[in-house]
Amino acid sequence: MISTGRLKWGEKVMYEWHRYIQTIVDEIDRCIKNGNSEALTLTFLARRLGYSEFHTTRRFREISGMQFRDYLRRRRLAFALLAVRDSQRSILDIALDHGFSSHAAFTRAFKDAYGMTPSEYRKSPKPVVLRMKINPFDRYFLGLGEIGMVKSTGGVKVYFVTIPAHKFLHIKNYESHGYWDFWEKQSQIPGQDCDTICGLLDSIKGKLDDQGGSGPNSGSGQCMGYISDPKGPVGEWGYPRAGCYGVRLPLDYSGELPEQMEVMDVPEGEYIVFEHGPFDYYTENSAVAQKMRKAMAEFDFSDTGYCFDHTPGRVAYFYHEPERCWKYIRPVRRV
Repeated sequence: MISTGRLKWGEKVMYEWHRYIQTIVDEIDRCIKNGNSEALTLTFLARRLGYSEFHTTRRFREISGMQFRDYLRRRRLAFALLAVRDSQRSILDIALDHGFSSHAAFTRAFKDAYGMTPSEYRKSPKPVVLRMKINPFDRYFLGLGEIGMVKSTGGVKVYFVTIPAHKFLHIKNYESHGYWDFWEKQSQIPGQDCDTICGLLDSIKGKLDDQGGSGPNSGSGQCMGYISDPKGPVGEWGYPRAGCYGVRLPLDYSGELPEQMEVMDVPEGEYIVFEHGPFDYYTENSAVAQKMRKAMAEFDFSDTGYCFDHTPGRVAYFYHEPERCWKYIRPVRRV
């Protein structure tokens, strides 16, 4: 556990600015969702932080790698695309609600970003890369660990389920070990980095498990998957598997799929679920991870009539959504 008091002065300044920029991107999403365009100005957001517009934009670019205005524009377009896809509201109303001055201005921006007009997209939705929400203040990514006392008192629920047949749309990596390593390796493959893949998955309509969130760890239906495969490395669960990331789709899904992903049919099967309820990511993540690992390692299958199933081709799913749950869904078979 590392506190800000142990950081050097320069590190502490950058730490604080990561936190400030996180405040801005959180506010951007809230304002877009609430239709509060008046608050979506650099002047308003910089004033909220107590810094000049120049200083705020410079820090935003240093930390996020993009101009503030470009991020705001692409994030607005991402929300607008979902409104075009999921509602029958007029294109003009959607344009005005998302900060565009006219139908023509919105259409130009939409086509520049996605290669088609809003009307064309509404008639035939295709996977496109949406601008994901950035998360600059991720204590684990910054190497700062947890802060404060661990307050979680909830346990891990364990239960068996039968999951109907479905499709699993995903990218696969045979060399990765865990979530962060998976994305580090995928970032070396053109078109398979985290932002691109998660942005594409966000644009697909009809995903199973979709709670209306955006991007990973947010109830968007996206999850890690582990496919039992002799060609993969032996993971912490003791069998060879390939790391995957994707979404579950209905078995009859017939929409267009991203070309850099693969889809597999997953037959109906039985699974064991290890589930922890909502938790605070910044103060409890490591503690909950330890609980989950312990629950899986020590679970006693006696008298259940089941055991873990590592048959090649079976898929385990991992959902990490702090506001809702931490969940492992692992295949089992009868003994």
